[in-house]
Amino acid sequence: MTACIVGWSHTPFGKHDTETVESLIVRVTNEALAHAGIGPQDIDEIVLGHYNAGFTPQDFTAALVLQADDGFRFKPATRVENACATGSAAVHQGIKTIEAKRARVVLVVGVEQMTRTPGPEIGRTLLKASYLPEDGDNPAGFAGVFGTIAGAYFQRHGDQSDALAMIAAKNHQNGVQNPYAQMRKDLGFDFCRTESDKNPFVAGPLKRTDCSLVSDGAAAVVLADTETALRMRRAVAFRATAHAQDFLPMSKRDVLKFEGAATAWARALAQAGITLDDLSLVETHDCFTVAELIEYEAMGLTREGRGADAIREGWTTKEGKLPVNASGGLKAKGHPIGATGVSMHALSAMQLCGEAGGMQIPDATLAGVFNMGGVAVANYVSVLERIK
Repeated sequence: MTACIVGWSHTPFGKHDTETVESLIVRVTNEALAHAGIGPQDIDEIVLGHYNAGFTPQDFTAALVLQADDGFRFKPATRVENACATGSAAVHQGIKTIEAKRARVVLVVGVEQMTRTPGPEIGRTLLKASYLPEDGDNPAGFAGVFGTIAGAYFQRHGDQSDALAMIAAKNHQNGVQNPYAQMRKDLGFDFCRTESDKNPFVAGPLKRTDCSLVSDGAAAVVLADTETALRMRRAVAFRATAHAQDFLPMSKRDVLKFEGAATAWARALAQAGITLDDLSLVETHDCFTVAELIEYEAMGLTREGRGADAIREGWTTKEGKLPVNASGGLKAKGHPIGATGVSMHALSAMQLCGEAGGMQIPDATLAGVFNMGGVAVANYVSVLERIK
């Protein structure tokens, strides 16, 4: 355990017409410092997670963190990007700096503003996280990519429409209790399962309720080395971190196995010296419901092709043996690309500190985070444990 989360902040996710990337960054930066009980002078390094890829005209955004306070001037600041895992890439980069003893305290910010971009352009921008020589002409964009995956999964393992609707309904029900969630409405299984004018098919077997939301938002965490953290208000330690990068072209692998995710999970659990059964909760990357389904298998909750068992048996509900996405996940919370991974870590820290409000899992002691970029290309796992 070389690094701990000692403070965090989180905007509501959704459509923020009066905000900019800069104002979102400034907001969560100041709130995270206040939550940690420190000032800009205490920060040794800044890492910003921001995907952009055309969502906003302002690129080169690392230095925008300095807009929060002149005290940040001349601090090292770097932007990182790894598709939809950008937020976790930023968190893990901050941990590496602390592990290398180049910093004691690191500020990590994740941000994205997507809703000002016209709909067709959003699709083209998101599709850049796929392998364009193979997927660039998909008319349904990234939803089309996952629609193809869902169709292939159905062919191999049988129709999973009920399971996908159960995952969507679970996450929307959980999102009602998340004050940061973009959609706080319990849609119910029947609505999620049934095609309708309000829930049409989007791509393949995926309906609108199977797809995460287009979102604006930001989140931040303050990281500190363990010695420093134990002198602060709270300390949520990283018991393990793992990152496994897979091939970008789906043609080079079996995309229904999410082998990169499975590898990252196996490494993190081994490093932490635990099994999946030891976790109190998991925040996982449900960009589409079929992704959460396959991730049940990748994390080892079920065997291959049996991911539906986890949701049918109620294992992943808030009352189940391994609550998954008590926050509502990307499905209900929203998915501002660069902020997502930072959000997952902040929400997990809230759970471990007993500060999750209506989302709270009783007696949570260990949390797992899985954040994915592309189709299981960039795979990040963290295991968190409160030590103060």
